[in-house]
Amino acid sequence: MKLSQVKIDKSQFRVFSSFEESDKADREYWHSKSPAERLEALELMRQSAYGYDDSTTRRLQRVLEIVRGKPNA
Repeated sequence: MKLSQVKIDKSQFRVFSSFEESDKADREYWHSKSPAERLEALELMRQSAYGYDDSTTRRLQRVLEIVRGKPNA
């Protein structure tokens, strides 16, 4: 999912009276999500911070090089 496709539900914002209460609510929220949902949220945060250029990500290649050295005697 791209960041441009995400809509924020402003009715879901909450105000807390302490940082501890806020941290606890954050932990409970993320523990209720599946690993796939957490990764999707992480990717959206990455796109928000660093942007998203579809043409660049398609051009990235993986390169694997195996180097064999002399065995230790």
